Amino acid sequence: MTAASKAKAKAAGAAAPAIDGLSRDLLHDIERLAIELAGIAGAEIAKAMGGLLAVKYKTAVKEDEWRDPVSEVDDKVERLMRERLAEHFPDHDIIGEEMKERPSRDSDFIWSVDPIDGTANFVNGFPLFSASIGVLYKGAPVVGALWCPISHALRAGVYHCTRGGKVRFDGADVTPKVNPAVRRRLVGVPVATVSDGFWETRKTGSAALECAMVAAGLMQAARFATPNIWDVAGGLALIFAGGGIARRRQGDDWVPMEKFVPTKETPDLRYWKCELIVGEPSAVERMCEAQKAA
Repeated sequence: MTAASKAKAKAAGAAAPAIDGLSRDLLHDIERLAIELAGIAGAEIAKAMGGLLAVKYKTAVKEDEWRDPVSEVDDKVERLMRERLAEHFPDHDIIGEEMKERPSRDSDFIWSVDPIDGTANFVNGFPLFSASIGVLYKGAPVVGALWCPISHALRAGVYHCTRGGKVRFDGADVTPKVNPAVRRRLVGVPVATVSDGFWETRKTGSAALECAMVAAGLMQAARFATPNIWDVAGGLALIFAGGGIARRRQGDDWVPMEKFVPTKETPDLRYWKCELIVGEPSAVERMCEAQKAA
């Protein structure tokens, strides 16, 4: 394209090339709102940390076995997210952890939001959790924005991306640096052990946070036993943008996963659950082989 034609196209307001049938301008508008929502969540979380929170539990297995805590902040943050989404994208659907309302089930766009992934850590004041926003288009993660209280930059901030773009942290490119002197990298696992073959294992208590750590290069891979869609939708967008891959368990096999697909057992994506391995391609393949042999 000549300089004259470029100028003419710019003057005419020509759109940037589309990604998966979506204009880059639309994706960037969605990403900007996702970053805003993640920032709102982070501000509310930071304000509440250290205080006496109202906490309830979704599950009581026995009288003294309480599971799945929900804080007053979870409910408040999801409500704020839904209000902002209704203002900007009223025709988009929402799957949130705390509220079951679905404003537009026929939409190709689904915002999968988790106000605080790792609530048990949060209510105990343990700073390993994340506010996660993932935007799906026809089931495929196209935008991710995760507010994390920790990061590769040693501060709180938002990891974010659009499909076809780079992983960024508060607007700055994230370029993982791998030290060749480190022979045993870290991986996230459902149950941490002293070691696991080629890696040192860690369990943070937040699938979303571990996805962000994988995308930033702090972990090489992570395996999740029974994640919900809101736990990993935003994180998968980050991992894909960073050149990573995902595999889901299907019977005894591990098959590629690029999108969330309804099944006969779970036609509503709200109830999607599937064991996943995510991360650098070579590490994911090695973990899949290890799980087959286990």
